[in-house]
Amino acid sequence: MSFSFNFDVHVQTGPDDVDCKELQNGKPDYAAKSTEDSDKPAEPVKLAKEHHPSSDPDLLLMDAVPETVTIGTLPPLHFLNETVFEKTASEREDGEKILSRTAEQRSDLISGVYEGGLKVWECTYDLLELIEKDGETFGGKRVLDLGCGAGLLGILALRRGARQVHFQDYNSTVIEQLTLPNVLLNCHEDDVESEEDEEGKGKGKKHKDGVCKKTVTEKDKEKEEARDDDEPPPKKRALAPSQHTSLTRCRFFSGDWTTFLALVLKEDPAPKYDIVFTSETIYNTAYYPALHEVLHRLLAPDGLVYLATKSHYFGVGGGLHLFKNFVEQKGIFSINHLWDMEEGLKRHVVGLRFKMVKTS
Repeated sequence: MSFSFNFDVHVQTGPDDVDCKELQNGKPDYAAKSTEDSDKPAEPVKLAKEHHPSSDPDLLLMDAVPETVTIGTLPPLHFLNETVFEKTASEREDGEKILSRTAEQRSDLISGVYEGGLKVWECTYDLLELIEKDGETFGGKRVLDLGCGAGLLGILALRRGARQVHFQDYNSTVIEQLTLPNVLLNCHEDDVESEEDEEGKGKGKKHKDGVCKKTVTEKDKEKEEARDDDEPPPKKRALAPSQHTSLTRCRFFSGDWTTFLALVLKEDPAPKYDIVFTSETIYNTAYYPALHEVLHRLLAPDGLVYLATKSHYFGVGGGLHLFKNFVEQKGIFSINHLWDMEEGLKRHVVGLRFKMVKTS
């Protein structure tokens, strides 16, 4: 959306702006701010709940306008055009009224009300590029996309062989109107292609990678040539819910991190995630305790958290420096830089792992 945080990014005086000055002047760091007792969200937190695909999930894709991002060797990732939400806000189901409120206030963030989930933030693309570079395939792993928004990170893990992928966002509207349709959009392609591969066995040509692809017949070519250039390509046929095999490996949650954690901890056994993605979620220092607790309780012993962030979020106060201080004071995780962009508004991807317990 063409919204903003309603602050001017040109006032930068240092990598951490005002908070950096406080530290340089010897003022107490993050822990002394008593964040757990102050700076609370503007409105009451949202109770967590799980969202289940409807009996006819393909209805979510009716009149969808998708975009596609392709990075290197990664599979193409499809997601709904965010400007459509702005233009069709009045026509969509939105019990939280975040679509109308963000349009009225021209803001990508209303603390405690809407946490930016309808927008794909640039640090998400940074993390996708890092994954492509590192060649992570996620085969057989359980993945959590925390603060998922459009869900591109979790979708990538799903398409690259993750055993389970759970998506979580603060707003139920985001999950229902964006995340779930995006997952379905990508699952739809995978499932149809898989079905076509099965049908095409013995009829296609073997390629070097061993994948059997359907042969394009002369009749198919004639149909394609006859189609008007301005006519959009035909939509793929709908699949029955039971045929969305990739979707069965997904779960969807909304709500505040504290209530989300309480909800999943009721399960026996509680889930433990091999990989946790979280992108642009440390902009508000008031949320650090809840975020840290989720990571502490739900990360597998040898798991890895990928956290993508800007150095500082002007106007909201959070940033990597303050979050690193918070993590170091807790003493639970080690935190390492995996990627850094030092030009312009600095951006980073860091990894969190549990510290090794020293043996006597």
